[in-house]
Amino acid sequence: MSVKSLNDFGPIPHLIEDGKTFEENAYKKAHFTAKVLGFPALADDSGIVVHALNGSPGVRSARFAGENADDASNNMKLLEVMQGVADRRAVFECVIVIAVPRGPALVYDGRCEGEIADQARGKSGFGYDPVFYYAPNKKTFGEMSRKEKNLVSHRGRRWPR
Repeated sequence: MSVKSLNDFGPIPHLIEDGKTFEENAYKKAHFTAKVLGFPALADDSGIVVHALNGSPGVRSARFAGENADDASNNMKLLEVMQGVADRRAVFECVIVIAVPRGPALVYDGRCEGEIADQARGKSGFGYDPVFYYAPNKKTFGEMSRKEKNLVSHRGRRWPR
């Protein structure tokens, strides 16, 4: 058995991620890909959920600052909307779905609780890592080494449902 990426198969039809939850998007991507290719497929959807923003950015994490936003723009917007907000609780969430062309799918999820820092710190990682403060380590994910982050992150802590 070998693991392949979508790049190994050439272009497949575009899929719009319009689910209301990470699980809906991950399932949609995995199931669609499995049906198109005729092989089991794995997909994930993940992002940051901020309590004071009623769950935003959530499934729109990659597009929080606009459709073509980059990590820096998304972080800047999040820091701007969080200025003066006392409740800074946030959760990184990740859902992974393994689907087959026909039949049920397996769903795994992981969470990491933290808070939004007052400013971006650190250059490691990607996405919201520089603004996600993890109190037990007294660092943002952006300040952690890959090894430190993998021990505690939402992708490193998955459980089957």
